Parts: sequence; structure tokens; C-alpha cells
Amino acid sequence: MHDNFETEPAVLKAKITGETARIHWHELQKFYAAGAVIEVVAGLDLVEVAYAFAIDDKALVGGWLQAGQVQRVEDARASHWHQHSAELWAVVVSPWVLVQDKHIH
Repeated sequence: MHDNFETEPAVLKAKITGETARIHWHELQKFYAAGAVIEVVAGLDLVEVAYAFAIDDKALVGGWLQAGQVQRVEDARASHWHQHSAELWAVVVSPWVLVQDKHIH
């Protein structure tokens, strides 16, 4: 067996899960300003989305992008999170920071 993430998806998913944490929006603003923050809708599994980004699954990520389930954070959403000192789930998949607000209904 190799430690190759492409042949060992469970290893990479475990790594992503271990790096996923709650973070306040204020701590993400510099990444948002750089255009690097991607919002993942609450209905998707953040770890699965991060995994698809990590292995560069263009078909899966492209489908989410087209459906509006994964997108760069819009100004209105960023402003709302800022005003409410929102705490989000986040994980880094360089160069992106994927965030998810599980409180949106």
C-alpha cells in the first residue's frame, strides 16, 4: 500500500476532517479580500467537497458550481457574517478556504 492520497481516499478524508474547525468570520476576512473563500451550502458535506477540491475532481466541483451549491462568498453574505460575528465551519484546501454556515435555513 502507498500513502498516495489518490489511492487512499480514506487517509485524505481523515486528514481533511482533522483540519476542519469552527472559525469566526473576522478571522477569514483577509482570505475573503484575496478572493480565496468559497462558500459550501449547508446541504453538502464539507469534508466531501474539500476532498473533491483536493483531488481536483473537475466534474463534481463543476456540477456544484453550476448548481450554485459551491461559490465564492458574495459581498452581501460576507457583510451579514461580519455584522453577526458569524462562526463558520472551515477547512483549507490550498489555495482556497472552504466555509459552511450550518445555521442557514
